[in-house]
Amino acid sequence: MDRRKFIKNSSLSGLVLGAGSILRKSKREEERERDGRYMGDFQAPKIPNVRAAFIGVGARGGAHLKFMANLPGTEVVAISDLYEDNVQKWNKVSNEIGKGTRHNNVKLYYGHEDRWKLMLDEVKPDVVFIATNWNNHAPMAIESMNKGAHAFVEVPLAVTIQEMWDIVNTSEQTQKHCMMMENVNYSRDELMFLNMCRQGVIGDLLHAEAAYIHELRWQMEEQERGTGSWRTLHYANRNGNLYPTHGLGPVAQYMNLGRGEDTFNTIVSYSTPALGRKKYARENYPKDHKWNDLKYKGGDLNTSIVKTHLGRTIMIQWDETSPRPYSRHNLIQGTIGTLAGFPTRVALDGGVEGLTNNHHQWVQGEQLAMLYEKYDHPLYIRLNQKTKESGHGGMDGMMIYRIIECLQNGLALDQNVYEGCFWSAVAPLSELSVSQGGAPQWFPDFTRGNWKSTKPLGIIA
Repeated sequence: MDRRKFIKNSSLSGLVLGAGSILRKSKREEERERDGRYMGDFQAPKIPNVRAAFIGVGARGGAHLKFMANLPGTEVVAISDLYEDNVQKWNKVSNEIGKGTRHNNVKLYYGHEDRWKLMLDEVKPDVVFIATNWNNHAPMAIESMNKGAHAFVEVPLAVTIQEMWDIVNTSEQTQKHCMMMENVNYSRDELMFLNMCRQGVIGDLLHAEAAYIHELRWQMEEQERGTGSWRTLHYANRNGNLYPTHGLGPVAQYMNLGRGEDTFNTIVSYSTPALGRKKYARENYPKDHKWNDLKYKGGDLNTSIVKTHLGRTIMIQWDETSPRPYSRHNLIQGTIGTLAGFPTRVALDGGVEGLTNNHHQWVQGEQLAMLYEKYDHPLYIRLNQKTKESGHGGMDGMMIYRIIECLQNGLALDQNVYEGCFWSAVAPLSELSVSQGGAPQWFPDFTRGNWKSTKPLGIIA
């Protein structure tokens, strides 16, 4: 072997060995002892009248409050936010909905970053809805559970792997739900695709594609308060797929990941150069503006590939910078067909009866009416009229409705704490992979092996 080939082969061997050591190390780190009861199919005691507190009511939290307050058997008992105007606005909304019979003794907390802790001590709510900046999600959820409340958290569930383990351990120890509120799982097409997958319409599942492609540079105008005031800093300082769950949540449930059939195994991740945010800041803000002082380390677009326990693959993309149309991809491929989103399309081996003759043609547009009639999820059929006026085309309201319905009837939630951790873990794991040149990273098994006995999410009527 000549010198050049030797060096090339030795370098490749070193990369493989290095990746292997990374994988083995990560695998060892996931071996932790359980100090509580497994929560995969957990059914909490029934709560006929759900007393709810809200932390963070700038936008999402306020919308959740408004929809929940209209549901029977609910009571808004406390609202906490940094800003008094937010608290007063949504207190007025809840009072108007209650019309003197409900939500008329709401405790208000604002002004100091830790006022929410006092709220938990004084009010002792049954549930807490958390819609704050990402870094606060885990600490607030953990404290809420420790104070006796079920926690419902906006996406992502947590920022670091350690926080996710802390959430799992606290949920198991306290026997309190901690659900990440992934609203896209309640979108009409995602529910229909789930129903079609369960009925075997596309055969055995092989591959999925998920994304959050949503140009949000305009949020940089929110400089003192609002989403852009803190989210811009994440884009500048972190390099990976920072917001994976909107696309990943639905396809993970199509595949029953973490639920009896399959689970997450490894991930590799790559980012493009980081150019768009820096360019946008330079063109829209003065040279000495704080947005022009940032380094913008995060690539404009990240592509990650997940390999599952059964060997199936998921491509996950994230881009909130590039000027392009919105997409979540929402593609699931099986042995006899493919379901795809943006736009919604269906192709089956041999064609779709009455619509196409082969798999080289998509069923799409007006042709989809026949498929909606046949495969619409029964949950969508039951709740659409009740929730369609809520945010994001009704998916937000359907999610809140189901949360309250499950709590009042002592049912297992549609999304368990482990799913929230698995889906959120893509962010920190992708950052590690990018920083290591695309080296594979192991997903921790937050279920400690119990995913094998966890029931798949059923088609809930």
